[in-house]
Amino acid sequence: MLSDLAYLFYPIYCAACDSPLYKNEKIFCTSCRHELPLGNFHKVNAKKIEKVFYGRAKIENATSLLVFEKDSLVQNLIHNLKYRGQQEIGKELGIWLGHELTQSDAYQNIDIIIPVPLHPKRLKERGYNQVAKFGQEIAKQLQADYIDFVLKKNSYNEKQSKKNRLSRWSNTSETFGIQNESILINKHILLVDDIVTTGATLEACIQVLKSIPSIKISIATMAITQ
Repeated sequence: MLSDLAYLFYPIYCAACDSPLYKNEKIFCTSCRHELPLGNFHKVNAKKIEKVFYGRAKIENATSLLVFEKDSLVQNLIHNLKYRGQQEIGKELGIWLGHELTQSDAYQNIDIIIPVPLHPKRLKERGYNQVAKFGQEIAKQLQADYIDFVLKKNSYNEKQSKKNRLSRWSNTSETFGIQNESILINKHILLVDDIVTTGATLEACIQVLKSIPSIKISIATMAITQ
């Protein structure tokens, strides 16, 4: 009864459409869960992501859970996750994609999950890395280790969302570094991020990581732009 009263006065809203959730719904309303555009890249469309990096960075596999479009439900999700502190969105998306990846042979030999890092100043401003819970949940599903201290962001740049596509390419080179790299030798890592747009940020991370002997790199993100 107390729970019902609390819900009546303090309803929880869908992170995608902002409609009140029913008691049996979590993070997303049932309608949005069915309407969110799934990419299924780990099933049939992997080459759409892989071609973003073709000739620029060698990867084993790549997938994104959702397809991102401007003024869409997916944009609402990512905005609420990054700028409104709704970290449970990342957790829910990680559970969702992690379960999908357990059904794919290509992701059964992942050893380590690594999130694309934020610069310490940006991390302090935001208070959290928006892909942390996403990566942690995928790691649980794949029974892999989650490691967030090897890859480091070395420079503090203007927010990527404020840059045009050309600026994103020119401002992400040589901004990442690695430490304790010996723990990644001979490992297959899954690099996780929120959105693939130009692929510049992920490419910069891959260029740093590829110096590690016998490393294999795959990619998983929450969404990819059309």
